[in-house]
Amino acid sequence: MKFIYLILISLLICGCEKKDENVLEHIILKNNQVEVYSDTHLYDLFETKDIKIKTKNKLLNTKNIGEKNYTIEYIYNNKIYDYDIVYNIVDTEAPRYFGGTNKTILKNYEGELCELLMYGDNYDSKPTCIIEGNFNTKKVGIYNIVYHLTDKSNNTTKVNVTLNVIEKSKSNSSSNAKKTEFTDIIKEHKTELTEVGIDVSKWQGKIDFEKVKKAGASFVMIRIGVQTKQNGELNIDPYFKENIKNAKKAGLKVGVYLYSIATSSKEAKEHANWVIDTLNKEKLDLPIVFDWENWNKWNSYNMSFYDINNIANTFIEIVKNKGYEGMLYSSKYYLENIWTNKLEFPVWLAHYTNKTSYKGKYMMWQLSNTGRIDGINGDVDINILYK
Repeated sequence: MKFIYLILISLLICGCEKKDENVLEHIILKNNQVEVYSDTHLYDLFETKDIKIKTKNKLLNTKNIGEKNYTIEYIYNNKIYDYDIVYNIVDTEAPRYFGGTNKTILKNYEGELCELLMYGDNYDSKPTCIIEGNFNTKKVGIYNIVYHLTDKSNNTTKVNVTLNVIEKSKSNSSSNAKKTEFTDIIKEHKTELTEVGIDVSKWQGKIDFEKVKKAGASFVMIRIGVQTKQNGELNIDPYFKENIKNAKKAGLKVGVYLYSIATSSKEAKEHANWVIDTLNKEKLDLPIVFDWENWNKWNSYNMSFYDINNIANTFIEIVKNKGYEGMLYSSKYYLENIWTNKLEFPVWLAHYTNKTSYKGKYMMWQLSNTGRIDGINGDVDINILYK
């Protein structure tokens, strides 16, 4: 009897091993590499045949590069099996640079030449920068050099740069920029589907909003606060309370914006809550805007492009959860090159031109920073709001 039991057990074991081998043939990995930050679902990794997958088709966490595994459950011949799928999250995107490739420095320049170029990466907070070529910062001349920007996955971008070493800077005697009359913008852009307005801060000084309203403006975006240095405190705009009170009294629609240089999602959350607290339940007609534009110091912040996008998303999600509408402010250039994640919130586009070439969606367009309107002494930004 004992011998018979041993034979049966042996047959069962052999049968299971054979069955498992047959089952594995019905799972085919299509690709074991997944791009970092990509929207990849579990089922995108494999194909199946003659089996039923029990595990739900969930969105994978692709935020960190490296080897990952996921155990799925499937049914074959009315039996449930497990299968470990192994895949790699990889970064194949090379660092990017911004600005021109013609750089000018004064003779005896003592700074880092890598800091002349604004650059970054989708994943790495600080790609390495190596300069190739002969140059002498102590001698006036023109030098052709090559920047090598490399991330941790060894993706490299080469940038050919012309370095001009000069004796002294030439004086800048440019004439005043051409002014944009608010009445002209009304004539050209006001329709049944648009409104025309302005945005203001302490730089406009004391404003007569009654005159602004009579001039044809229907809304105003008001700066609520500003952050002047990294990790610094937020300061309320000294004219904010007066501006929002008088703008509403004049019958203008109102929204607010915060000038932030937050360098983490934690800080962005704090900034959003600061705005909510400062508003103190004040009702708004237009969004709370996240305004991040301190690009001249980008290299020193040690952030990836994913980081800055996540910071904006965090701020806007917080204000939305508090019952307000959120919005991102940025110029056309940075909307096309930095804010590359899927934008699921309204955009305030800055592009100083008569006709923008920006192809993305936007709710508001800041088309001039040299506007003139009755009620304000000096320049003011002019905006188009789309209904």
